Amino acid sequence: MLKAVLFDMDGVIVDTEPLHCKAYYNMFAAVNISVSVNLYESFTGQSTSSICRQLCTIFKLREPPERLVQLKRDFFKELFFKDDNLELIDGVLERIKDYHKNGLTLVLASSASMTTINAVFDRFNLNKYFIAKLSGADLKASKPHPEIFIKAAMASGFSKKECMVIEDSTNGIAAAKAAGIFCIGFRSPHSKNQEYTYADLVISSFKEIRFEKVMSLVNDD
Repeated sequence: MLKAVLFDMDGVIVDTEPLHCKAYYNMFAAVNISVSVNLYESFTGQSTSSICRQLCTIFKLREPPERLVQLKRDFFKELFFKDDNLELIDGVLERIKDYHKNGLTLVLASSASMTTINAVFDRFNLNKYFIAKLSGADLKASKPHPEIFIKAAMASGFSKKECMVIEDSTNGIAAAKAAGIFCIGFRSPHSKNQEYTYADLVISSFKEIRFEKVMSLVNDD
């Protein structure tokens, strides 16, 4: 029986992707590298640290990955607090309240830094609905490695078979399935060129996964 829902954040709860994209491309310019759209999109769902390590290898940069990470985070922080149009994904707050009201345990499992996670949760008053928040930036391995979802399931207090993941990226879905957890792929309008084939269910709206629906889905799995 479903007991816990493990949420990704970017592209699932809030649309920070445009801000991340601007911050990354500002950082690319600062270190004088040209990153193609295809390469950038292949990083979706990975932590900033992992992305910056790959960039240093691909472009043979003398700058250490930590320098790139800090540049990107500085650019993002500046953009985050200047953007008044930042909003929750349509329908997600209703679903969060629906699950919480019906007794499901909610855990955040995001590749974002904890600083960004806390800023989003404070801005939209989400802390009261979640019992734990995990940042992939603090873990040894980034999505598509399953570490974050294995630990998120542990944080929920329930077995993996009693959990469900909601993800919008190829890497996130792969991580959830590698962890052995039922995964709903959210076809977010903000996540481009992602692969949803391996998700157990693919949705385009949070209206499709009301409490009653997901209970029957996961229980029948």
